[in-house]
Amino acid sequence: MLVPDTPVLEIVVRGSILYLALFFLLRVVLKRQSGTTSVTDLLVIVLIADAAQNAMADDYSSVTDGLALVATIVFWAFALDFIAFRIPALRRFIHPGPLALVKDGHMVRPNMKRELITEEELRAQLRQQGVEDLEDAKAVYMDGDGSFSVIDGDRHPAKRKQAF
Repeated sequence: MLVPDTPVLEIVVRGSILYLALFFLLRVVLKRQSGTTSVTDLLVIVLIADAAQNAMADDYSSVTDGLALVATIVFWAFALDFIAFRIPALRRFIHPGPLALVKDGHMVRPNMKRELITEEELRAQLRQQGVEDLEDAKAVYMDGDGSFSVIDGDRHPAKRKQAF
């Protein structure tokens, strides 16, 4: 039960490849789909759950195999955060900054196109933030975690709703 039947180095290499490949796919392809959970957090939760399930369900013959995989996943989660903190050049890839979608009430269409954000999706995000008209938004940003930040302008104070 405690003696690994798969070489630990193989588990570490497999876990590393899986984690880094999924990180890349989620960061580049599905950035706006992750919502308010960071990509690193999402990966750790999903991969640890799967690795732990395999270890508990006897898909691995030893607990050590499952622990080695979980440790590899946690290592990469920590390592990428550490790298982003220490190396500014990689920080933008690992934890990208906000991307402007609206400036002074006008859509920044090249940025919307890059992130595949339609005008309807943008307007829906504005409505969720309590901004009725695009012209009323001073700025809208898509943050690195896929969430939207809306900076409300004061262009039309008569149209503002009073918050209670």
